[in-house]
Amino acid sequence: MTVHATDWKMTSDLSPEYAYRQPLRARRPWCLSWLPGRLLLREEALAGMELDEFLSDPGLVHDSIAHAAIADRADVLEIGWQDALLLLTERMVARLRAAEVA
Repeated sequence: MTVHATDWKMTSDLSPEYAYRQPLRARRPWCLSWLPGRLLLREEALAGMELDEFLSDPGLVHDSIAHAAIADRADVLEIGWQDALLLLTERMVARLRAAEVA
């Protein structure tokens, strides 16, 4: 599990979701692909990427340490982890449907 971060973009080796920085936004320049409409600090964007990775790894379903990390990252974003899971699942289903049509 690794989040690759530069000054302008964050990507994951487990998920197609990403974070990106908008150059004209000074105070909260970061956005998450799976959380549209929210402007974030870099630390919040990183927490969102880490949350996505934890929720995307089926091997962590029964891992209590991962559960604590999930709750922590969700708290940073001020979102329930269940809401984050739902948003990520909806995006995954949309990608699968788009791939079927293509």
